[in-house]
Amino acid sequence: MKSIGVAILGLGVVGGGTYKILTEHRDFYRRTQNVDISVESVLELNRQRALDLGVEESKISDNIAEVVSNPNVDIVVEVIGGVEPARTFVLAALHSGKTVVTSNKELFCKYWHELEKAAKRTNAGLYYEASCVGGVPIIRTLIDGMQANVVYRLTGIINGTTNYILTRMAREGLGYREALKEAQALGYAEKDPTADVEGYDAAYKLSILASLAFHTKVPLEKVYREGIADIAQQDISYGEELGYCLKLLAIGKNDGKGNIEVRVHPAFVHKDHPLASVSDSFNAVFLEGDSVGDIMLYGRGAGAAPTGSAIVSDVIYAATHSEAKYATFKNTQMAEKGVRFITDFKSRYYIRFTAKDRPGVLAKVAGIFAKYNISISDLIQKGEDIENIPIILITHETGECALRRAMEKIAQIEDVVEINSVIRVGG
Repeated sequence: MKSIGVAILGLGVVGGGTYKILTEHRDFYRRTQNVDISVESVLELNRQRALDLGVEESKISDNIAEVVSNPNVDIVVEVIGGVEPARTFVLAALHSGKTVVTSNKELFCKYWHELEKAAKRTNAGLYYEASCVGGVPIIRTLIDGMQANVVYRLTGIINGTTNYILTRMAREGLGYREALKEAQALGYAEKDPTADVEGYDAAYKLSILASLAFHTKVPLEKVYREGIADIAQQDISYGEELGYCLKLLAIGKNDGKGNIEVRVHPAFVHKDHPLASVSDSFNAVFLEGDSVGDIMLYGRGAGAAPTGSAIVSDVIYAATHSEAKYATFKNTQMAEKGVRFITDFKSRYYIRFTAKDRPGVLAKVAGIFAKYNISISDLIQKGEDIENIPIILITHETGECALRRAMEKIAQIEDVVEINSVIRVGG
């Protein structure tokens, strides 16, 4: 039976969960995977935390050099998070010929090219299933399950914090700040929630997933990003009246001709779409392949056990596969020449604006839309006998640039008091 030694860098929530899974399931992996995996070292400054988890004192270290020089360590698991010191530690492990498993989506998204270059030099493995969508095996699916397909599209709810917030706003009628405070109290959102609610976390993940799905490098700066901090509860309610629910979507499209579209933003999804039923902190990714058709993967996108599950899956995969796999594309910092990233993407749009209750306002709005070849599919006018009334409309599919120019003109109409919301509709 093959024996594999593991080092874990960081014993926080995810690192502690990973340690627990590896130690409690050791006999199970011996029996089912024919491999004996033992934790031989942990890098943890809080020694008491490690001791409380049951780590032997002789295996606790506060020095990365000591960890990577340990001959009993074959695989290094990085769960520190952030860029530094994680980047330095991971490079040290790879330069020492150790296989690395990481859950660090920011590090991997920004420095994937550098980490892979280091891994190739020493023929080390580099695995990152846990960096995207928690315990949902999306990366393994793309690498080892979808090879027969040209993937044209991926659409996902890939941030559990924002999905929980939007679910609470829809179900309970909470305002954004109320729902955020609740998410923070439950541990779904950090004290500083910026990475989640402003869409950075989802953008990191989409950069990785789109690169894998479309076999070309999709740098982070090519991902269009909007968060949910400006979402108003009344827009969620109006959307429900029209048959939609609101999600923070990550969307990637590939036309097979070198044109790539990648964006993260709130969007209304029709209630009949499978993603509409993904609620609370759950995640899901919807894939479209040319041969297989539609596939949806669903599960918990964060937490000690789900993320630990993905990490341990990579550890077992690395332990049972002698040949390391690397990216199927030219993995550099920048996108390959010839790849065009679409910014004037097409969508339907939900628009809410406030106007004075006077004749001719809608005619002026319709006239501006006509000038930019934008047509309206649904319209609701709210309120009676009040001076300023909310008007809600949904357009047919149109270009992003045309819609923006039209809204600038509409905002200049004298009787239009305010443009309240512009939200995309559909994936």
